[in-house]
Amino acid sequence: MKRTMLLVISLVVALAMVAGCAPAPTATPVPPTKVPPTAVPPTTVPPTKEPTATPPPAVCAPLPNMPTVKAGELGSAENPIIITFVPSGDVPTITKAGNETAECLHKITGLYYKIEVGTSYAVSIEAMGAGKAHAGFLATFAAILAREKYAIEPALAATRAYSTNDLDPDKALKGTQQMFYKGQFITKKGSGIKSVADLKGKTFCGVDATSTSGWIIPSINLKANGIDPDKDLKAVTYAGSHDNVVIAVYKGDCDAGACYVDARTSSAVQKAYPDVMDQVEPFFVSIRIPNDGLQFIKGFDPALKAATVQGLLSMMADPGGKAVVKRAYSYDNLVEVPIDFYDEFRELLKTAGVDAASLVK
Repeated sequence: MKRTMLLVISLVVALAMVAGCAPAPTATPVPPTKVPPTAVPPTTVPPTKEPTATPPPAVCAPLPNMPTVKAGELGSAENPIIITFVPSGDVPTITKAGNETAECLHKITGLYYKIEVGTSYAVSIEAMGAGKAHAGFLATFAAILAREKYAIEPALAATRAYSTNDLDPDKALKGTQQMFYKGQFITKKGSGIKSVADLKGKTFCGVDATSTSGWIIPSINLKANGIDPDKDLKAVTYAGSHDNVVIAVYKGDCDAGACYVDARTSSAVQKAYPDVMDQVEPFFVSIRIPNDGLQFIKGFDPALKAATVQGLLSMMADPGGKAVVKRAYSYDNLVEVPIDFYDEFRELLKTAGVDAASLVK
């Protein structure tokens, strides 16, 4: 028993040390203090909703010096470059945005693209490993898994306006462009759950067994706080997406759940459940997690890779093009990264006892 406790304490220390190496200091998250709701003065006039600005059409102007391919070669109409998308959000939205991205990339590069949205994170990884997809927009842990098992190479990583909540020690960074994000534990208001320890005997929703903020990091946090997910939780359900986790907690299908900060603000969730921010609350925030992005299979044609990267960067430089990509994964920008971009975080997971390769069956 003592040895087990020492291992748990070591995990917590390892996580804290790595998080401390990030650009700004991150304190260990603490349970929130209950604050009475702010009274809202009555009004007889319904509040007016600000109109949503319509993004301009994407300008998919051809770039110079793009590679040319013959009929039947990779990148041709008969043999398109296949890009897989993980189903981390609303799948119909991701699919539509993915197809629009592929069409714009075709106009920019002259190459042909086809998108496929995996039914799970593992499906997208295996598609790349089997050569059935040539590139992928993979979530963080999916990218680590893909690199561990199939030597998949990161090429672009996202930056986003940093999303936070009142529990986050990094909340002063709100709105600034960052290459990391955090996960959160959420519950329905009035559930009585105020800390990780309160999860014992409760039902819990995660996103996917290979979702970084939707299960991997949460499972480490649970163990570090004395909760064995296999023994101490009443049940664990994989909801399939961050949106679905929020909805499951909102509807009471799960007592608590794990998602990114702040999946409650997803447009699909907000549209379906306008009072979600009042009904669902966070009670724990994770360490910093490097952002997701685009990866390519090992040995992919360098000219086609460069053209695809430049095409996406061209889209992100255009307001209309950026809006197309952002509808899929809320990217504010994409930046080129070295192939070892996730290595430090991968080593953190290994230190915490997470063997990435063993999670891909």
